[in-house]
Amino acid sequence: MMLGFLLARAGVDVVVLEKHADFLRDFRGDTVHPSTLELMYELGLLDEFLKRPHQEVVQLFGIIGGTTVPIADFSHLPTHCKFIALMPQWDFLNFLAESARRYPSFRVLMQAEVTGLIDAGDRIAGVQATTPEGPVEIRADLVVGADGRHSTVRARAGLEVHDLGAPIDVLWMRLPKRPGDPSGAVLGRFDAGKILVALDRGDYWQCASVIPKGGYDALRARGLQTLRDDIAAVAPDLADRVGALHSWDDVKLLTVTVDRLREWYRPGLLCIGDAAHAMSPIGGVGINVAVQDAVAAANILAKPLLSGAPSVHDLAAVQRRRMPAVRLTQAMQVFIQNRVITSVLTDTKPTIVPWPLKLVLAVPFLRRIPARVVGVGFRPEHVRTPEVVNANRISLR
Repeated sequence: MMLGFLLARAGVDVVVLEKHADFLRDFRGDTVHPSTLELMYELGLLDEFLKRPHQEVVQLFGIIGGTTVPIADFSHLPTHCKFIALMPQWDFLNFLAESARRYPSFRVLMQAEVTGLIDAGDRIAGVQATTPEGPVEIRADLVVGADGRHSTVRARAGLEVHDLGAPIDVLWMRLPKRPGDPSGAVLGRFDAGKILVALDRGDYWQCASVIPKGGYDALRARGLQTLRDDIAAVAPDLADRVGALHSWDDVKLLTVTVDRLREWYRPGLLCIGDAAHAMSPIGGVGINVAVQDAVAAANILAKPLLSGAPSVHDLAAVQRRRMPAVRLTQAMQVFIQNRVITSVLTDTKPTIVPWPLKLVLAVPFLRRIPARVVGVGFRPEHVRTPEVVNANRISLR
């Protein structure tokens, strides 16, 4: 959606396909980081964006064995917004779609599910999709696969995936907020083999319970009360509301994947976001890295697209630009998964604050480092595309 918006803003004719009737999906990532908010500022959309319902998080805290540890302080970042905005992803997508529709070269086709690619022999020339009106073909100078970690586009294109491994899965659920609960908080709780992350969503807590990879079926076999008891053990202040989990229908499994394509492109095709590099939920950076991909792709490809099909060299330039940041981000996530989270999940003794976090607790300045990594990332992009009007036609039949 971000790439479509930026390309349409630059005068390129764009069609975005969404297979569902709306963007409403529960428990999608909804942490909009300072790097993304900075892009909203550069586009002149920040004030309008922040009028949408959201919560603002200035610091991240961990509660480790009962000790509260400030981990990241965003108040010192060199950005206009020194906080994370918690906003449902469907609101973010609707905002981008509404902003993009101001440009006549932008279209969104809802309930349009891509089923295949149009292979012209020497390049990908478009997609095949099903719609309520029947099958369609959309011919294009460039097909962009931004359809997530289970990408149909990358599967149909036969792009090779390098799986980095993930020893964890996540269970998402909602728990009620009560008077007196902290506001604007993101709390990670670690203790005695259990990890729970709670995000303030205004009138409820959006909670993520981290479990060992493949452990969901065994947990279900032990019964829902086991999950309730685990939450109450690691977060005693939430024990009085775990009864809000009435059945397993109130719990959504996220199968965590960390992978990346060896090549993000073929002639006429490019993958970005999770379709190119699935991120762990650690740090909540997935949306923001994907948005950075979109900005880099627009900066590099807008001009070639105004003249026709971009070259393979142009597509490779997008991967070259973004791959270092992706590698560093995933390396950080894999390290935390393998060295920190796995250690906590397998330890049944009370968790103690490790020495690096004791140092962060003692020296507040150090909280700026994780804030920079999480809030801004390793290679923040900036909007370089102009705002123009053009008509570079795509045929729909």
